[in-house]
Amino acid sequence: MRQRQGVLVRPVSRMSGKQVDIVDSLSKELLAEEGLLCYNKNASEIFKKAGAEVSEENSSIKIKIPEKIIEKALETVPSKIVLGARDENNKLILDAHEPRVRFGSGSETNFWLDTQFSGGVPEYNRIPGSMELLEKASHLCEYLENCDFFIRCVNIQDKEIDKSNKDVNKFFISLNSITKHVQAGLTDIIALDDVIAIGEEITGGKDSFKKNPVLSFIACLIKSPLQMVDDTTEKFIEISKRRVPIVVSSSPMGGATAPFDEFGMVALINAELLAGITLNQIVSPGAPVLYGAVPVRVRLDNLNDMYGAPEFTQYNLDCAQMARHYQIPCYSTAGVGDSDSPGIQSTAEKLITLASVPMSGPQYLHYAFGLLERTNTFSPEQAVMDNVHIGIIKQMLEKPDIEAQKSKLVKAQIHEVMASDHKTFIYHLPLPTQEKVYLRYPLEDEKGALFSAHQKYQEINSMKRKNLPADVVTRIKKRITGIIR
Repeated sequence: MRQRQGVLVRPVSRMSGKQVDIVDSLSKELLAEEGLLCYNKNASEIFKKAGAEVSEENSSIKIKIPEKIIEKALETVPSKIVLGARDENNKLILDAHEPRVRFGSGSETNFWLDTQFSGGVPEYNRIPGSMELLEKASHLCEYLENCDFFIRCVNIQDKEIDKSNKDVNKFFISLNSITKHVQAGLTDIIALDDVIAIGEEITGGKDSFKKNPVLSFIACLIKSPLQMVDDTTEKFIEISKRRVPIVVSSSPMGGATAPFDEFGMVALINAELLAGITLNQIVSPGAPVLYGAVPVRVRLDNLNDMYGAPEFTQYNLDCAQMARHYQIPCYSTAGVGDSDSPGIQSTAEKLITLASVPMSGPQYLHYAFGLLERTNTFSPEQAVMDNVHIGIIKQMLEKPDIEAQKSKLVKAQIHEVMASDHKTFIYHLPLPTQEKVYLRYPLEDEKGALFSAHQKYQEINSMKRKNLPADVVTRIKKRITGIIR
């Protein structure tokens, strides 16, 4: 099957095998002994029917999940998931046994950072997210060659948008602007079947959509620590029933809603993700689900999320290793800047995570394009710069091209240089079997990298839109009410 290649890595393991077993054991003990506070009646009944201990506790329900229920779920959870795309070449095959890393966008940012240059100096203006800006973001990511999938990265806040029509519009705008896989959360459960219907119309029917799911969902059903929320859990259950790919996402903050300590953080988030995966598999054994780890650190001076801390990288390396232990495809996190504008701080914070987290081999790495001010602002210029940096990182992570059959070529080249009067290899780059050589920083410009990125964004924004065929758009709008653009 054709697919986007990403980059295949030899995964780095921060923890030893014994340490992985310790985390696994503690996570299961937490679920069996401490249990979950559950605010969703349906979920509590599903767990109870499966054999969990369910009891009333104040205004919530306490669910204690025995290890045998978790183990049964881990037996049915698939290790390989297909995320479809309008263009078959953009499909993603996420195989837990293959540490092939793909990079994508993420977060539903509230603001778009508009950048203009006056006398060579950048001027910034934060604009509330809108349908037009979401369309521009998805179009941009279509042409960023290192962006492998699209998670809606702009929160549409137009006056015409409300809870009843937000989902169909954000999915339709994204799918109408990009031929890569599209993923988002679901605002209202009422819209679920309409969103799936959009995918069915694009692919040619229910069976075609099952084979080529051009869209998927994210659900953060666990509020750390160990609390299963009501509305998102209900959405999660219904999505699981329909067997559409879904990410079980959890995002505890070390020092606030989770321990600072690496061991405590990883054991807690792993327990929360195991709980969500178990619910998914009880509801629909064999349904496609991703291990969605988004562990962050609290910033001590203002209690915001902190993505540039060294602990952030440690947490995420460990979580990818836990997903690999369970043989579940991993949705991981990198590429966020705490700064509110492009610059040295955002570049350093992003590169620390982008250069390290992929080495653990997560199959699906989100947040990697354009985010500033944590996950609150999207900058198209920053997305262009991130695309360049990810390209460099992909090249850095490629496996060494050392094969026995190349020995004669290498030997002949060295012999030829030694026989020359210049004794240099400048005329012998590269070997015939090599594909590329890093020449220079791609955004190198006398006016600076940000200006170069701005020019590149303007160029991409003027490129041809890869919209859906007119007849498909007509069918979608006839079938689904509430689509505006």
